[in-house]
Amino acid sequence: MPISPSSSAQVAREVVAHRLRDLRKSAGLTVTELADLCGWHHAKTSRIENARTAPTATDIRLWCRACDAVDQVDGLIGQSLHAESMYTEWRTQVRAGLKALQGSEPRLFQDTQMFRVYSSSLVPGLLQTEGYAAGILGMSARFRGLAVDDSEAAARARVDRSQVIHEPGHRFVFVVEEAALHYQVCDAEAMAAQLGYVLTAGALPQVSLGIIPTSVSTREQWPRETFHLYDDRLVSVELVSARVRITQASEIALYLRAFEQLRKTAVYGADARALILRAIEALH
Repeated sequence: MPISPSSSAQVAREVVAHRLRDLRKSAGLTVTELADLCGWHHAKTSRIENARTAPTATDIRLWCRACDAVDQVDGLIGQSLHAESMYTEWRTQVRAGLKALQGSEPRLFQDTQMFRVYSSSLVPGLLQTEGYAAGILGMSARFRGLAVDDSEAAARARVDRSQVIHEPGHRFVFVVEEAALHYQVCDAEAMAAQLGYVLTAGALPQVSLGIIPTSVSTREQWPRETFHLYDDRLVSVELVSARVRITQASEIALYLRAFEQLRKTAVYGADARALILRAIEALH
């Protein structure tokens, strides 16, 4: 994993690195001595201790054995896996296909009571129809050069996962830039069906749908990267190369503040529906 742009992910990695360094020092070993005991070059020890390289489970076992601290193995492996899960490159996530990715975190959706989603470029995944999702996922498959394009199956899986929007015990707040309604990522018929569904879903009692007009005269936030807030405990940010999971309270607070400012800029109800209808009319 490269250095993460999220301090949450990097801090988690550094915690593991510092624990490993402390074990080495407590054992009275130099960087070179530990490397010799583990059977690798001393530069690898430095990279791990400086959080430049993530240790594998085998690396941690060898390290702890060299430091006579085998009782620390399980805890350190668990911490390391957690740190790496915070920043995951898409090329790693899509190895099993796009369909498998849709169901990779089944408990996250079920356990979340309040979903907050801001999107500047697309209709949010929880509101996507199968045709629209297939268009987006097909682009992703081509861009990433996947050996097998399972975007159609992935689109069906995404729609199935989105049924959470109809289950009791959840609330949804969507804030979407108006421009996202006009980006034609699928054919006109599928786009019309997608926008029609947005109209329907936006009227559900458990859903708040806000659209930020492109013509808005004043705004406190410029269009940001798409992000998802799961209650007040997790932010997921989608980048071109990776997905970043943010769990640090101070960072989550920043995203919550940005979301509230964006939410207040949006229009709702009849005004939001008018913008969606305008996007439908623009297809003809």
